Amino acid sequence: MALELGALKLGRVAIDGSKLKANASKHKAMSYKRMKEEQKRLKQEVRRLLQEAERIDAEEDARYGRNRYGDELPAELQRREERLKRIREAKRALEARARQEAEATAKGPDGEGSKKEIKPEEKDQYNFTDPESRILKGPDGFLQGYNTQIAVEPVLQLIVGQAVTQAANDKKQLLPMLAAVEEQAGQKPKQILADSGYTSDASLQGVAKAKVDAYLAVARDKHHQRLGPCPRGPLPKGTTRTDRMCRKLQTKVGRAIYAARKAIVEPVFGQIKQARGFRQFLLRGLEKVQGEWALVCMAHNVLKLHRLVCM
Repeated sequence: MALELGALKLGRVAIDGSKLKANASKHKAMSYKRMKEEQKRLKQEVRRLLQEAERIDAEEDARYGRNRYGDELPAELQRREERLKRIREAKRALEARARQEAEATAKGPDGEGSKKEIKPEEKDQYNFTDPESRILKGPDGFLQGYNTQIAVEPVLQLIVGQAVTQAANDKKQLLPMLAAVEEQAGQKPKQILADSGYTSDASLQGVAKAKVDAYLAVARDKHHQRLGPCPRGPLPKGTTRTDRMCRKLQTKVGRAIYAARKAIVEPVFGQIKQARGFRQFLLRGLEKVQGEWALVCMAHNVLKLHRLVCM
């Protein structure tokens, strides 16, 4: 609404991400290695229980005659059969995920990748409560959750682009977030700020192609760390995109522009998580979680506009 009314023109935009807990416990997750071990153990238990049931059935037939009792599965056996079925489904889901990831990152000359059978890593996790959530590393350790993304403009601190991803880090999120801002706000920002988590050669190449002035940290920010002065003279031959970005941030103008990043985007996550108490999704599944996050971001913008009107 603010954009349509002409109250805001997108110039500078800061992007950041934060891990939020899913409506699932990480203790309900199981690794691919553990699945194979558990499947083997359950098969042995099922086999033992079936043998025991056949023995008891034969004894009862000899004592009371045949066809005197129902043929339903004992509760103990039924529980193990159900658990075994869920583990088989989880294994198939992890194997399908591994194949999809391999196809997406295929590096063969024909673009088809290797023909060998793709198997998940032993440590790959599947959560039985919310299978689409992921084990992610947050500031306070590991959590079962999703990686939320926002793009914020500095004038009214409105969220002009938002997304939810299953990615463990932000390396591949800069260009999708740039596209999200264009789609959701109807404007392409002229300048974009992001921390080192978003910096990669592909991201630097993408923003250059999109003709967006980017200021991306090339190393993790340290407390009270100050970059040295910008070296004099032309850039040496063979300088990489990362080296050019590092030089850009060492200039007086570059340092001043990038220093504004924290004050633009990080307070918004603080307002959402601390002031409003939104630290965990209520819904399950990526599609529903994306809708829930969109509502949270919309509520933030409505409050910002309300306070602006009431001033």
